[in-house]
Amino acid sequence: MIFSHRNTHARRIAIGIVLVTTAAVALTGCRAASSGSSNHDKASGKGLVIGWSQRGISGSDWWKTLVDGGESAAKKVGARIEVLDANGDTVRQNADIQTLITKGVDVVIINANDPIGVGASIAALKKAGIPVVTVNSNLDPSLVPDTFCYVAEDQAATGALAGEVAAKKAIKKFGTTGDIKIVGIGGFPGDVISDLRFNGFKKGFEAGTAGTNLKVNILPTKYGEWKPDKALGPIRDVATANPDLKIVFSMSDVMNGGVKEGLQQAGLWGDGIILASYDGGMVSVKEMMDNPTGPLQATASNQPWDQGATAVKMALAAYNKNTSECPNKSLFVHTTVVTPENAKQYYVPADTYVRASK
Repeated sequence: MIFSHRNTHARRIAIGIVLVTTAAVALTGCRAASSGSSNHDKASGKGLVIGWSQRGISGSDWWKTLVDGGESAAKKVGARIEVLDANGDTVRQNADIQTLITKGVDVVIINANDPIGVGASIAALKKAGIPVVTVNSNLDPSLVPDTFCYVAEDQAATGALAGEVAAKKAIKKFGTTGDIKIVGIGGFPGDVISDLRFNGFKKGFEAGTAGTNLKVNILPTKYGEWKPDKALGPIRDVATANPDLKIVFSMSDVMNGGVKEGLQQAGLWGDGIILASYDGGMVSVKEMMDNPTGPLQATASNQPWDQGATAVKMALAAYNKNTSECPNKSLFVHTTVVTPENAKQYYVPADTYVRASK
């Protein structure tokens, strides 16, 4: 899954004004438990109330799966999650967090819409004595000391998994000599997530082709705004201009439909192209099962279900002040890469994304 941040300085000032006017009211909310559970019960999870400030849910199976994983984990230990959806609005997210403070939740999990735009809310949570876990999108480094743990996947390492597979497939298909043209398509120019994923992919590809005589030519990254319709044109144009293009790395499965159509329009969709992807979407897993020799040969998983479940585990640890669970203030879930060879192992029709836990 993906995110980008395009908030202006003026908007952040507006956010600060909203927080200043609401903080006094919010902080009058008592820290009394929202349920009648004792502190002893909550230490095991029973009756623990977790506020979850989600930057968006509507229209995203990835975000929905993230929250579903958290709710499933909470249910197992007897905790309750109260989810508030900011719908991509940082001002609204700050108001949501203030609402959670007022309600006296025990812990807050934040999937931040803006890494620095929630700064005043982090300060308010600290003042209220409510521990904070962040998931999927991290905060600005200046805010990290006031949080308990950041849960996500290691973007670069996960991208490298796809790169290693693409390298092996390229050697098998094209041999160990000759030119290999590669293009990546990400979200937006300057998007940190795009950079992390593609840099990881390149590192994995370089490792996988070490010792060969392949000459790798990496074309300038294209951007599809994490949408299939926006990815179509850039991929069609680069493929038309480079009929010898060999490998495409789609930095989100969500864009794959547009990537496929763009390559088709350029006449390159078929045996001469390798597509590697990122997300571990079940649609991609099914495609590799159905067409194992097709262009799609890898999707690296980022496992939103496991991220959500792990965030709840860290919320319980935060309540218990058990810093040994997240000693470095960050915790990466274990990820994998799905290929035609192992796709059947990971395919679960009822799921939308690959996951490790049940």
